[in-house]
Amino acid sequence: MEKNNSMVKAYQEECSSALLYQTMAEVENDPRIAEVYSRISKTEIEHAEYWKKQAAEKGFPFKEYKPDWRTRTLVKLGKRFGTGMILPVLQGMEQTGAVGYGQVPGASAMQAQEQSHGRLLDQITGTITGGMTGGVLMQLEGHHRSTGGNALRAAVLGANDGLVSNLSLVMGVAGATLAGKGVLIAGIAGLLAGAISMALGEWLSVQSSRELYAHQIATEAEEIQTSPEEETEELALIYEARGFDKPTARELAEKVLSNQETALDTLAREELGINPDDLGGSAWEAAITSFILFAIGAIIPVAPFLFTSGMQAVFISIGLSTIGLFVLGAVITLFTGRTVLFSGFRMVLFGLIAAAITFGIGRLIGVSIRG
Repeated sequence: MEKNNSMVKAYQEECSSALLYQTMAEVENDPRIAEVYSRISKTEIEHAEYWKKQAAEKGFPFKEYKPDWRTRTLVKLGKRFGTGMILPVLQGMEQTGAVGYGQVPGASAMQAQEQSHGRLLDQITGTITGGMTGGVLMQLEGHHRSTGGNALRAAVLGANDGLVSNLSLVMGVAGATLAGKGVLIAGIAGLLAGAISMALGEWLSVQSSRELYAHQIATEAEEIQTSPEEETEELALIYEARGFDKPTARELAEKVLSNQETALDTLAREELGINPDDLGGSAWEAAITSFILFAIGAIIPVAPFLFTSGMQAVFISIGLSTIGLFVLGAVITLFTGRTVLFSGFRMVLFGLIAAAITFGIGRLIGVSIRG
């Protein structure tokens, strides 16, 4: 039974990978990268057929593939926001698949293919974040930036920070005193303080990065003017490290440096790993987004105290927070591959433990103050 389950799981994972790759091929703007995704999808289908055949030969019962909720959600996100939403997930799946096939006798060819897929995805990721990949996917300059899976992960974590921190604060104050509007005032103050702190921290982080990148690009521009031969040599070495022979690497580098308009852009991407068109994004956009995400999470445990008070408000707050924590944990499974129940209840457990601790501490402090 265990062997059958492992075959079914492998079959399901390969079918899911094939579907996700095909989705990326459909939404990808660059036809060359779309063709790569399509070819990988066909390979994953072959892997799935292998496991299906193995199960049939051993007489194991087998059901046809139906996408699970995680795969269906990723497909919808990919079609809505672009390939960057799916790419990080597939990178993790390819790494896991390569390790898994390494433990299966006679599957060395499939292991090599999974490793190759992982390298291709790494190259494509490098292109999206600003670099020129070289090798198989050489010079895919100007490739669009997509909303990445990391952005959704950051959004979930931002809302989780707001929910857990303010739930802990509200429960701590509620443990100390349930009288008047003290809990409500503390909760709103915690929401604003936390959201402003998150926004300020994000603004400083992004703005500092932008200023650093701008300074590095300015320095690079000066070096192009004063030491073009050295810059040509550095770029040639980069191309050599990516698999080009020395004459070809030198020729490419000289061609890039011969055009002043593209030289700085290419060197910024290749040598510095910076996208000059982006510089890490907008500091204000990052700050506002962080503020909103934290506030969304933080308002959940406070909301009941706007309409009621006492232990009734406490129980409603805990109930709403439990639902919120479970939903956030479920969303995280898009990237971790864990089951919804495991991730959801784990998030709930940690959040409620933090709330219980602060409530207990608040109760002790309240008792000691009241004498």
